[in-house]
Amino acid sequence: MQKIQQFIFGAALALSAGAACAQTNGTMLQYFDWDSNGDGQHWNRVKNNSAAWASRGITAYWLPPAYKGSGGVNDVGYAVYDLFDLGEFNQKGAVRTRWGTKAEYIAAIDAAHANGIQVYADIVLNHKMGAETTEWTTGVRVDQNNRNSEYGGDVSLQVWTSFNFPGRLQGDGTLKYNNFRWNWYHFDGTDYAQNLGADGCTNCRIYKFRGTGKGWDPEVSTEYGNYDFLMGADVDFQHPDVRQHLKDWGVWYTNTAKLDGFRIDATKHIMASYFPEWLSYVRSATSKPNAYAVAEYWDSDINRLNSYVNTVNPGSATTMSAFDVPLHAKFQAAGNAYGSFDMGSLLTNTLVSWQPARAATFVDNHDTLDGRGLSSKVQDWFKPMAYATILLRSGGYPTVFLGDYEGVPGKVANHSWMLDQLMKARKFHAYGNQNDYFDHSDVVGWTREGNAQHWYGLAVLMNDNQSTTGYKWMYVGTAHANQCFTDVTNAVASQVCANASGWANFQAPPAKVTVWVRAGKYGLNTN
Repeated sequence: MQKIQQFIFGAALALSAGAACAQTNGTMLQYFDWDSNGDGQHWNRVKNNSAAWASRGITAYWLPPAYKGSGGVNDVGYAVYDLFDLGEFNQKGAVRTRWGTKAEYIAAIDAAHANGIQVYADIVLNHKMGAETTEWTTGVRVDQNNRNSEYGGDVSLQVWTSFNFPGRLQGDGTLKYNNFRWNWYHFDGTDYAQNLGADGCTNCRIYKFRGTGKGWDPEVSTEYGNYDFLMGADVDFQHPDVRQHLKDWGVWYTNTAKLDGFRIDATKHIMASYFPEWLSYVRSATSKPNAYAVAEYWDSDINRLNSYVNTVNPGSATTMSAFDVPLHAKFQAAGNAYGSFDMGSLLTNTLVSWQPARAATFVDNHDTLDGRGLSSKVQDWFKPMAYATILLRSGGYPTVFLGDYEGVPGKVANHSWMLDQLMKARKFHAYGNQNDYFDHSDVVGWTREGNAQHWYGLAVLMNDNQSTTGYKWMYVGTAHANQCFTDVTNAVASQVCANASGWANFQAPPAKVTVWVRAGKYGLNTN
């Protein structure tokens, strides 16, 4: 029976990830979903609920895009229109965004900070939508399945690329906060030409602009030949004015909203080398030199994800983390297998196994539920195991998804009770040396021995077998010798007691995870 010790401490992880207290594990909440209520009261709900989330162990929020989208109050925020309109100007049919007004946004962030919760803004730099007027330029059709393959010759294009932001126009003719106006030469291409419409070319309705310095950006995903273009008017990250403008905006946004970090959308479509440059500029020009940053680079191949993470983190320092998409893919595969997945390989070839300090772990998010753009939902029966994996282990910075906590009708069940137990176990017990037992195809587990501040530790056992109870002897440490443990998930009623050497035979019923803490000590730190 193998005992593997890992010395990546939750407290140290929390500190590097920007948690509120160096002695408390950091836990991020994705505080929205595509289906979250669009009544304009979301920021008020964030403000009013921050004390409760902090008590559960949440130390950071990932909030939805806060600026005006092209769809106005119906826009979740990913169809970016005006980065400087946080719900302040009458644009796209209303002053507020889907989530509320600028004043309510700032108040929500203040309330989060007052409760020891940091705030990470979801920022979308890849594209823009909702231009006021069209412009004429020249471009060429490209194959949507190989964006390096051109169709026919150059064509004249009437494109929606002129962004003037009339709601921010001041009496002197300048725009409030920043006078930058976007035009066609700030973009690489688009997916719609007013003069061509549906022109009958089913595979080539992406247009690459011609002109000096024009062409798809390098250092992007090689899917579809070159995956620079995703949607809308595709931002040209080789244009010097664009690069500086987005830096200026990053400084303005960080200072205005008192942000603690960023979740950066669609990074596989943006020049990788720009992010260390952007982050260095923003951090040095604001009061947030250690602002956290995590990339959404959606790729389940660990080699490609590792390559990207290494590119955006030159040297040994961590400039930018990334969401662990390979781990999410493992969770999905295990859930879909209903007991035939090799649980011993659950962590193999995941970012958290390769670069634990740079991995942001998650189970599902707003894009992964059925019918969404990255549909890859983890089955509800497996979610307690998946969340135990990201919340109770030493590596990675975990995210709890609001959709999993509250439930999404027709898409995902409400897991609030189980998540409360797991978050409480993370907050008080998931510390110290980690002993791993991923040595079986169905029954795997680990223990945490605790540390000087969080003394009681825990043990986790996961069993994906659908019909048979699983057992495993695991070492809890000599400090817990002859002590008894109870399962806080209530899957097993009886206690398990360690022997004089600090070993105990834990159990998990079919298709269940059990989480064991010292009897009578759940939610306590030390004696």
